[in-house]
Amino acid sequence: MLTIFTPTYNRAYILPKLYESLREQSCHDLEWIIIDDGSTDDTRSLVEGWTRASNPFPIRYHRQPNGGKHRAINRGVKEASGDFFFIVDSDDRLPSDAVETILRETKRISDDPTFAGLVGLRGALDGTPSGDLGEEIFDDHLRKIRHRRGMMQDMAEVFRTDYLRRYPFPEQEGERFCTEALVWNRLDRQYRFRFLNRVIYLCEYRADGLSAKYMSLLYHSPRSALTYHLELARDRELPLRTRLRSIISVWRYYDLIPPAERPRMPRLWTLLRPIGQYFRKKDQRRYATR
Repeated sequence: MLTIFTPTYNRAYILPKLYESLREQSCHDLEWIIIDDGSTDDTRSLVEGWTRASNPFPIRYHRQPNGGKHRAINRGVKEASGDFFFIVDSDDRLPSDAVETILRETKRISDDPTFAGLVGLRGALDGTPSGDLGEEIFDDHLRKIRHRRGMMQDMAEVFRTDYLRRYPFPEQEGERFCTEALVWNRLDRQYRFRFLNRVIYLCEYRADGLSAKYMSLLYHSPRSALTYHLELARDRELPLRTRLRSIISVWRYYDLIPPAERPRMPRLWTLLRPIGQYFRKKDQRRYATR
């Protein structure tokens, strides 16, 4: 069985489109877990109405105080019953054969513990792929695909549920954002992925979504941002240009956390500190009052 997980916050107006796309799947060997991150709209009554209806799959709804998507993912992983875990955001949907495709392809790797999961393509709502992986099916690492092949577009990742339980998102007090790439990279350093050059996820980026507010969210969650870039900067498997950019980003967030929490940095890295401080000052002008 596949766990489809949806974190949501005030998305009652668009969530029904995802619900319908799940009902229209060619295979219903799935559960749908919804974590409501403190919505103030009609999300609760909407979803509870669905849970009372006749559905070809179980729907499990949980509500928690607003704490950010990463906390919602941690909760969803704890609640999941499926062998594989697929995050589908509340404003997105799936092509009708997505679950069937995912279950078929994950079955082929399920007995090999060196695989953390499956990676497919995202597409526009009309099915147009976000990119081309070049091969129909192959095995590799996410970091290599992104930072060495330059395929930086969002992809559709499906993870082993038990592996996600081993790598929970850090929950920093007072911060409501942690980039998913932090945990995906940690998994990728230990395991590999099966890549599928096929659209398994349909999306559009909305003005009220996390993608549109990404840099502001990082600024207001500096511990998580620093941790993410510090791990990239120390990753010797990445290209030098990627590591240098991450060192600059380390300094971008370094002075935003209390002095007692700041890690010691290599002396050579201080050469890039003025550049990071320049970007931090730009961030302050843009995001400090938000």
